[in-house]
Amino acid sequence: MKMAPVLFLALGGVATALALTWFWLDERRADEVRLGRMLYSKHCASCHGVKLEGQPDWKSPLPTGKMPAPPHDASGHTWHHPDGLLFRITRDGPAAIVGSGYKSDMPSFDGVLSNEEIRAVQAFIKSTWPERERVYQEEMTRRERTGS
Repeated sequence: MKMAPVLFLALGGVATALALTWFWLDERRADEVRLGRMLYSKHCASCHGVKLEGQPDWKSPLPTGKMPAPPHDASGHTWHHPDGLLFRITRDGPAAIVGSGYKSDMPSFDGVLSNEEIRAVQAFIKSTWPERERVYQEEMTRRERTGS
C-alpha cells in the first residue's frame, strides 16, 4: 500500500516531463512557422501569392516559355512531394532538379536562405494544408527517407 503514493508521484513526474517536452516542441514549431511565414512573405509571396495561391493558369507555360509559379496551398501539387525534394528545389532551383530544359523564374535560394530558413518556409507552407494533404505529404517524406 505504501508503494502506491510513490508510484503515483513517479508517474506524475513522468507525465509532467512529457507535457513540458510537448509544450517545448510545440513552441519551437510555432517559432519555426512564424519565421517561415515572414521569410515566405519576403522571398516567395510575390510569385507564389500572399495566400499561397500561385500564378494564374500555373500549369501552362507563359509566352516566355517559362512555367508560372504553382500554388503552395492544397490546390497545387507541392503537398505531393517529400520534404527532401522540396528542399532541393528551393535551395538549388527547379532546373537543377527537374532538368535543364525546365524553365521558370524561380531562382536558387542557396546563399540567400540558410538550410534552417528553407525548412522554416516549408514548415509554414505545410502548416496551412488541411489534414488530408499533410498526412499524404508526411507519408511521401517517410518513403523518401526509408527508400520504400
